[in-house]
Amino acid sequence: MNYGFIKTACATPTVKVADCFYNSEQIVSQIAYASQKGATVVVFPELCVTGYTCGDLFLHNFLLTQAENAIKHILMKTKSINIIAVVGVPVAFDDALYNCAAVLYQGRLLGLVPKINIPSYSYFDQMRYFKSGEGVDKEITYASQKTYLSSNLVFSCNQLKEFKLGVEIGEDIEATSSPSLPLTHNAKATVIANLSASVATANGFDYIKSLVSYHSSKLSCAYLLASAGPGESTTDAVFSAYNVIAESSRVLSESEGYTENVTFADIDVKKITVERRKNCNFSQNKSEKIYREIPFDITLRQTRLERKFGKLAFIPEDKAQMQKMCMDSLKIQSIGLATRMKSADIEDLVLGVSGGLDSTLALIVSIKALDILGLDHKHLHAVSMPCFGTTKRTKSNAQKLSEVYGAQFKQIDITKSVRQHFSDIGHDEKTLDTTFENSQARMRTTVLMDIANELNALVVGTGDLSELALGWATYNGDHMSMYAVNASVPKTMVRCIVEYEADRVTGDKKKVLKDILSTPVSPELLPPDKNGDMTQITENVIGPYELHDMFLFCFVQYEFTPEKIFYIALKAFEDEYDRYTIKKYLHKFFQRFFTQQFKRSCMPDGPKVSCVSLSPRGEFRMPSDAQVKMWLDRINEL
Repeated sequence: MNYGFIKTACATPTVKVADCFYNSEQIVSQIAYASQKGATVVVFPELCVTGYTCGDLFLHNFLLTQAENAIKHILMKTKSINIIAVVGVPVAFDDALYNCAAVLYQGRLLGLVPKINIPSYSYFDQMRYFKSGEGVDKEITYASQKTYLSSNLVFSCNQLKEFKLGVEIGEDIEATSSPSLPLTHNAKATVIANLSASVATANGFDYIKSLVSYHSSKLSCAYLLASAGPGESTTDAVFSAYNVIAESSRVLSESEGYTENVTFADIDVKKITVERRKNCNFSQNKSEKIYREIPFDITLRQTRLERKFGKLAFIPEDKAQMQKMCMDSLKIQSIGLATRMKSADIEDLVLGVSGGLDSTLALIVSIKALDILGLDHKHLHAVSMPCFGTTKRTKSNAQKLSEVYGAQFKQIDITKSVRQHFSDIGHDEKTLDTTFENSQARMRTTVLMDIANELNALVVGTGDLSELALGWATYNGDHMSMYAVNASVPKTMVRCIVEYEADRVTGDKKKVLKDILSTPVSPELLPPDKNGDMTQITENVIGPYELHDMFLFCFVQYEFTPEKIFYIALKAFEDEYDRYTIKKYLHKFFQRFFTQQFKRSCMPDGPKVSCVSLSPRGEFRMPSDAQVKMWLDRINEL
């Protein structure tokens, strides 16, 4: 278990209907296999000890006795195996028969959880055999062990407090009030095991997958569903053997179906706990149900983490999802800007264009906002303000971009104004320090604000989320605007959205966007070299944005520790950056993130687009004098 990661498994064994000993041997084999692969918990299908399709044989005491003996056999055979197994078995008690999940660990029967929602199908009427386990809470002796037969059980790991296991069976997941709802809200279960017997239908996998994904999202949990397979009777149906593991809406792993298999996935129970802590509604949705907590001790193993982490933390890996993200982002940004224009009774926009990515996205958003309002693109006043560091390439692209999108373009060289300012404050122009750089940025903001006053217009901000996180902006310079459309869009996402736009347009628009995309990111505040090329490359100074965006995502969205962020970054970038490089820029990220909070404390309005926002008004609150020492000390120890 690394930093809250637990390897889990869903298993579909080969079964023979009503052959309990054979089935128990198959279950033992898959428990051993799952353990060898490093799994901490493995979930089996509904009634897998007997077979799900035994029909009226469930009414025979001989079958039930053999099922109990099979559980004894499994317990004996797995006594030395360090894994929790959740196995489906029919259990008779008093005058009722229950469809149960037996939770087993190293020879101990931790508990028996009965199914609550009993279905009635034409091909298998469970109500004919089984009684609902709702409200059942008995201490019984089963498989020669004292245990609880109860619908009120949650299984809690002593070594990892965030790992709490709850169980529901089959159709429980589809019930209006599924057992997993109070299991997660009252008992704080972070992992739900579902022992299922899904009948195969055309496109049926999609339904199960969406159901599990939605359930894991609604409950902020990991959800493991294991289904019965082809070994069941095919008299009236074929069983899917479709296993799926999801965490907080994300499907981590799924089987191909129709064959006996073991499916693995690494879940993150610490992340789940953080998600719940941030969701103020989660703890408020409690029922009156009280759970009995069954503790267990398990040996924590350092297994190889097979979970994949994308290098671009904010960008979906699936192309269709990525394109939808870009489309939605542009809609949110443009609708936000259009709404602000309407509320302020303003029809004109002023935008500083540099030929870089951020101002390009801001221009695209501004054009779309004007389209929403039915205004001509000439209502966008794009202003280029070259100075000491401006290169020919970016100056040209700023003009081309403005013209191909139909904006009014104006070029104002601020070199003379900045030199006059240097003279006024007694600054030597040859001293290329912070004053040299920031004077240019603040002069540009002054120009934009004054033009906006002349035109009764609104200044559109260009700064992005990554720059806000790192404080890579001039205070009261490019840091300030009247509406910051990119404020919640990280740099990697800015690039992605501009690429999306470039793929959709043609001709000169595509040409200029492609050239902007291939231009290095730079504030262009230092003079170019003798060949006219930029000398100030942002990522050479502060580090790669793909790293910083991952750090930002992990720290703000999931509140991960420095060690865990470092571990995830190593996994994601193992073929690109070494430990030293990642550690170096992780240190830089935290140093800048804390010390630059004062800039975020007075940032302009802007729409939330990505899952992370640093707005001090409703998203991220941190005092400007918060100390970073503890975080840096921990990073230095890595």
